[in-house]
Amino acid sequence: MSSVTLPDLTPDCTSCAALCCVAYPFEKGDGFAIDKDVGTPCPNLSKDDFRCTIHATLAKRGFGGCVSYDCAGAGQRVTQEFFEGENWRDVRLLRRDMTDALHLMRPVHEALLLLVEAKKTLPLPPSETAQCDRLISALCPTDANSMHRFTEPDVQDALEYVPIFLRSLSPFA
Repeated sequence: MSSVTLPDLTPDCTSCAALCCVAYPFEKGDGFAIDKDVGTPCPNLSKDDFRCTIHATLAKRGFGGCVSYDCAGAGQRVTQEFFEGENWRDVRLLRRDMTDALHLMRPVHEALLLLVEAKKTLPLPPSETAQCDRLISALCPTDANSMHRFTEPDVQDALEYVPIFLRSLSPFA
């Protein structure tokens, strides 16, 4: 896996355009105090920047879903790499494309996070380590200059196989 360059899998909200606050719907209940449609900015999102106006009191105000959310670095990757720092507020036509990109990239980043952790923490035999490396490589294509590369069958097939592979590692846990 030495030739694979992993993306940053740690969220950095300061390098994102609050995509999670736009891309995902809220359903009033245990995790959210309000209903919000997909693609609609959260009403608690500052109009001046991409910060949450109630961040310090999210859980207390009924937004436990926001507290527990982790994009695994997909938000800043979408914003900085695929949209070159542009954002959906300055270029309104980007809102749908950016939210679609987050929906595409978050599962890839989550899968990478799980594969890296499995490889790091489990006593895997060489055959399983090699399979883990193959999946990581498939999810980190070297020619990934566009988010559209992640819609191709080789990436999507690897992504679909990750849960099956991870379940197969249960004897090593």
